[in-house]
Amino acid sequence: MNSMLRIPLKTNAEQHVRLAQLQSAFAGVCNAIAPTVQQTKVWNRVALHHLTYRSLREQFPDMGSQMVCNAIYSVSRTCRMVFQHPQSPFNLTRLGSKPLPLLRFSDNCPVYFDRHTLSVNKGQLSMYTLDGRLRFALALSPENELDFAAKKLREIVLSRRPDDMFELVFQFGDEPAENATHSKLSSNSEFPEYVMVEETQ
Repeated sequence: MNSMLRIPLKTNAEQHVRLAQLQSAFAGVCNAIAPTVQQTKVWNRVALHHLTYRSLREQFPDMGSQMVCNAIYSVSRTCRMVFQHPQSPFNLTRLGSKPLPLLRFSDNCPVYFDRHTLSVNKGQLSMYTLDGRLRFALALSPENELDFAAKKLREIVLSRRPDDMFELVFQFGDEPAENATHSKLSSNSEFPEYVMVEETQ
């Protein structure tokens, strides 16, 4: 069974700017990947990695190699929701022979991390940014500390809340986090506000 832990980050002005810059840069990488998905109809993470990784590393030299991999994961995950969710108006069965729409990620899109780009150890959090690592002290409950010690960490996501505060979400459990995307689309087929779907004529 999967569980989730939300941790708001208390940032100073400089830290907030650095996280906002990372978020914008991450969106830029996602938007560089999206046309490949549209043209090839490939969004399987491994296949998409083979198609795009080398050119992305050349195009975004300041973005670490692992963060490029995480952007590929983000696009793959979002495409699963847009093109495979049974309630999506852009589900492949509904599109038929029409070309795929183009996905556009806004500057406030979530940033995905992994164990190489973010770590939690003894109440200290260390996370990658474009200008080196940021460190935060975390006040974890004993139960939360046990989650990190005993459970499999499936996904780490940085997002910005409506009040402009950054928040980390940790997903623990046995089921891969991307398998839960089908449940994340609301009944009225609304996609997350950070992604726009541009239909092709």
